[in-house]
Amino acid sequence: MSQDGVNKARRTLLVGATAGVGAVGAGFLAVPFVKSWMPSEKAKAAGAPAKVDVSKLEPGAMLTAEWRGKPVYIARRSDETLKTLEGLASRLKDPENVNKAQQPEYADNVYRSREPDLIVLLGVCTHLGCAPKYFAEVKPEPFDKDWKGGWFCPCHGSRFDLSGRVFNGSPASDNLVVPPYSFETESKSVLIVGVDEENA
Repeated sequence: MSQDGVNKARRTLLVGATAGVGAVGAGFLAVPFVKSWMPSEKAKAAGAPAKVDVSKLEPGAMLTAEWRGKPVYIARRSDETLKTLEGLASRLKDPENVNKAQQPEYADNVYRSREPDLIVLLGVCTHLGCAPKYFAEVKPEPFDKDWKGGWFCPCHGSRFDLSGRVFNGSPASDNLVVPPYSFETESKSVLIVGVDEENA
């Protein structure tokens, strides 16, 4: 085929322009694709630490926060209920916290907490994920005539003491999970769920 009359400069310009437009178009297509890999603001917030003011939490009371889309139970235990914790060992499946995955090292004690009076637990039953209900009072309950306070799961009847330890005879096999947490200041009035020495 004859090349007579072909403007090579124009051809080069057209090839270059077409390649440039194609590259720009590919860029416009790639941006939303790459952005879809990034977590949304909602997802970032869901994984962010949760700050909770516990300064007005009275003994026997509980409040619920949210962290990573799960409820977090924060309860203040009274001196009376703290005294009952050590005497429950024979009634519990894992009184010594043998399953170390259920709590951080600083919560590997009878109280399963940093401070004896304040317990922080994920409000998710370790059986099938229901939300246990809080029964703080030391008094007979329909589900336990010798109740010393704690959580009862209405879905399948699992019972947990005020340290979140599971009772014998419960469908749940593990204690409630203690999430990582720390205090914002020395006054310990604000709790930060999701941040501790290992998860700063």
